[in-house]
Amino acid sequence: MKLDKDVKTMLKEGGILFAITLAAGLLLGFVYELTKEPIRLQEGKKIREACLEVFPGAAAFSEIDYVPGEEARAQLEADGVELGTVYEAFGADGASVLGYVLETISKEGYGGELTLYMGVTKDGFLNGISILEISETPALGMRAEEVLVPQFREKKAAFFTYTKTGSKSDSEIDAISGATVTTKAVTDAVNGGLKAAAELTGGEGS
Repeated sequence: MKLDKDVKTMLKEGGILFAITLAAGLLLGFVYELTKEPIRLQEGKKIREACLEVFPGAAAFSEIDYVPGEEARAQLEADGVELGTVYEAFGADGASVLGYVLETISKEGYGGELTLYMGVTKDGFLNGISILEISETPALGMRAEEVLVPQFREKKAAFFTYTKTGSKSDSEIDAISGATVTTKAVTDAVNGGLKAAAELTGGEGS
């Protein structure tokens, strides 16, 4: 009799646990469906704002399929950089391509990966960069937005180097004091994007 009672208790408790699990799963599914579209819209807004920040002269952006060639791929791999989404930037007429917005991800940041967007015109002119994700040391690498981003604004260079002794040309970037690793990661990410942009434009501006 005791065994039957124990079995009934186990079945009852199991049923209650199953009901709770099922209810929680349904609730999570409902919340996901409820928030999926707002999250997608918010992410889309964030991407558009980043595109406009680095290519303010464009009227529209369209994602394109692009696979880096052997040379560009080799540089990206050597620098620990991954090319993300690439967009064409269109003029006011909606047809003329002004250049490209490229997403690059450096895997060599001091605190891990960092992601940036960069706008490059068809003649290789770098409008600027926007850092979307970064997790570096506070008061050091986290100063990248303040120290590094302005230095890449409106520059024409095939590639950039960084220095600790003061830049002497448009292609030199002043490193963040005490954060050389972060400086290198950002610079490599920009150089990878420039290489890809030059390839997209057939070498114009390189």
